Formats: sequence, C-alpha cells, structure tokens
Amino acid sequence: MLFEIAEDVKKEISAYCNEFEIFIEREKSLGIDSQKNSLNFAKEEFNIGIGIRIINDDKLGFAYTSNPDKIDKIAEIAFLNGKANEKDENFSFSHKAKLPKVAKTYDKRFKRFKLSEATDFLDSALATVEEEGCEVSSGSFQASSFETLILNSNEVCVFNKSTGFYGSISVNAEKNGEKSTAYDSISSCSFDLDPVKLSKHVCKIAKDSINGVKVETNDMDVVLDYHSCTGLLNTFINAFNADNVQRGRSILADKVDKAIVSDCLSIYDDGSLDGRLFSSTTDSEGTPSQKTTLIKDGILKGFIYDNYTAKKSRIDSTGNGMRGTYASTPSVDSSNIVLDFKDMIDISEINNGFIATDVLGAHTANPISGDFSVEANNAFLIENGEITKPVKKAMISGNIFNALANCCGLKSEIKQYGSFIIPKIMCKDLRVVG
Repeated sequence: MLFEIAEDVKKEISAYCNEFEIFIEREKSLGIDSQKNSLNFAKEEFNIGIGIRIINDDKLGFAYTSNPDKIDKIAEIAFLNGKANEKDENFSFSHKAKLPKVAKTYDKRFKRFKLSEATDFLDSALATVEEEGCEVSSGSFQASSFETLILNSNEVCVFNKSTGFYGSISVNAEKNGEKSTAYDSISSCSFDLDPVKLSKHVCKIAKDSINGVKVETNDMDVVLDYHSCTGLLNTFINAFNADNVQRGRSILADKVDKAIVSDCLSIYDDGSLDGRLFSSTTDSEGTPSQKTTLIKDGILKGFIYDNYTAKKSRIDSTGNGMRGTYASTPSVDSSNIVLDFKDMIDISEINNGFIATDVLGAHTANPISGDFSVEANNAFLIENGEITKPVKKAMISGNIFNALANCCGLKSEIKQYGSFIIPKIMCKDLRVVG
C-alpha cells in the first residue's frame, strides 16, 4: 500500500520539479490507562500520513496530508510554498547507498496483539502493587507498530518497520502517617516487559522513601540513577547537535580534539544497533544509520548532522536527520546514545554519598552553559558503601559538563531510557543542598 501511494505522489510531484522527497508513515497503536486500581481508558489508533519536500531553484517547499486522496493538492502546495521561500544552496536529499543490517526492531507478535494482552499486563502490574501494600496512582501500557517509506529523486527507496512496547506505573506508599510516591517505566522493541518486576521495584522505592531525613548542604559523590541521568543528559547531548554548533549555541563548538569529559568515558550515537528503541536502517531522510563517535576516552571527536547541516560544513551526514512525524521536516537529533565507561566502581566503594532516583526541573538547565539546579526525588544517603536513610528534601546543583569531567560508571545493569543506553553514573563532588 505504501509503495502504491509513493508512486502516485511521485507522478504528481514530477509535474512540478525534478528534485523531491516523499516520506510516508503508517502507525498502529493500542493503549490502555488506569487511574488508581481501575482500568478506565483504552484506545486503538490507525494513522497514515504523507510529507513531501521539493527543491526547486535552491528553494525548499514542504507540505503534508493525512488523506491519501489529496496527494495532488499537497504536491501543488509544496511547489508553491517553495516558490515563496528564500534560496539556500545547502538544501539536499540523500543519495542511494548501502544500508546496514539492523535486527530485532520488529516483533511479529504485534500482528496478533489483542486488547486483552494489554489489559493482562496492566492488571498484573496493579495487582502486584496491591500485594506490595502500596496504592496505585496511575498506570499505562501501549503497543505500537511503525512503518515508513522514503522515496526521492536520487533513487533512494527505503522501507523500515519497527514495534515499540511501553509500560509505566506510579504508586503511593504510606506508613505511620508519612507518605511517599514513586514512578518508573519500561520500554522495548519486543513484548518482553515484566509488569511484576516493574511494580515491585517502584513499590520498594516508594516504601523506602518514607520517613526521610534532612541532609546538610555539602559537596558529595552523587549517584545519578537512570531517570535522573536522562534528565540531565538531554541538556548535555544538545551540545553535539550540529545545528546548535553552527548557530553558536553549543559550548563545544571549538573543542574538537580536546578533553571535555572524564578519560574513562566514550560516547557514541548509533542508530544501527540491534534491538534498540531508535534503531533503523536509515534516518528519516534515507541516509544509512551508522555509529558516530562523539567522545573517545574523554576527547571530543565530532557532532551529529543531518543533510542540511552536513552540507553547510562540507561533510557527509551522520544519519541523524530525524522527524517527529510526517507533518514535520527533518532536523538534527540523536538516535541511540551509548555511554561507555572503561572504569566502573561498585557502590561499596562509596563511603559518603547521595543517590537520586529521579530529578525534577531538569528542563530548566541552561542549554548552553550546562548549569543546573534540580530537586532530587526518591533520594537516599550512601554510607560506608550501603544505601541507608531516605532524604526528605534536597537539591542538586552543578554543571553537567563539569560533572561528566569528574565521573565514572557505577556497576549496574545497562538500560535504555529514551535515547540513552546507560549504567548508573557517579559524579564526584556535586553540591547537594539540604
């Protein structure tokens, strides 16, 4: 079906110009939510959309529709929009190239997936919360499949498909009049999520957080758990976006081949990894996915590019031209970000520390300088190598670039949260404000 639509769009757009790109997306999803212990909302969606970009006389035109019967109209609109835009010689489309083999991003079980399976997942999660003596605040489960087809005037014709499964739970715990909350989520390309394990983990955090103590303001070794890591790393990774570099919005612009983080840390962007959430044979422009080294042993090696920013810098795209949906044009974004530590310490080696399960306010971090001040959520003291008392309220402040210059990995499971594939991270001498 997608290929037939693409050929029809190609015929329409060829009447207006010779340089074009057709992006078609089809999504199926099934989701269910709960409030407290009741399953209260379920939905099933099917969406298809078409986005067209054209280049004519160095001008870019774009239009989109969710109605395949209107492709003649959007072909004309894309052409007219282009005529109204300014010339820019850096507009370009991907060229045909050899694609990597990327496996385990599609679970065939999705074809037979039923609402009852989503209900069973969430029922199991809710029942476990009750067994653990906690109260459900909310929960959710979603299963989705994505299909994309990219066809352009440079002989690119790429079809990708993937699946995604997601579950989350938020709970309340109470003891002797003291209350606490906790939240966590899990996601995978395959339907291999464990609702019981998720709920037990969240309930333990909530119960352990009751009766928190005050902490004295001090510089401490701070362990960032997975959620707190991803919140702060989003600010850090924006500095590797070539568009930010070219616009003077990245502190790293003039630091290539210089040490910027701990020499025990290497960071890669890799959209070609098997079974990862943001893996695919190509990006949203049809450029092959690849492993791009951003940092090697603490040394900055480069940035991530889409076609436009790559042409401005007279280099090749790194396969990081991404779209939110068919209704948007591509822009620079990460795929899977891997933090690879040579040195991993055990929590038993931390004598006086602090661990934050999550942080609130990470979005307020300065996107250029990297300065941050966030509230630690579900935080605990680490004393003589053991997690001991919960912390009632505390802030963590510092600079994400400085923090990663003085950090190491904590021996822990490697997990993917959002685009980040990470262990827990220990940053030395961060300011903890009681």
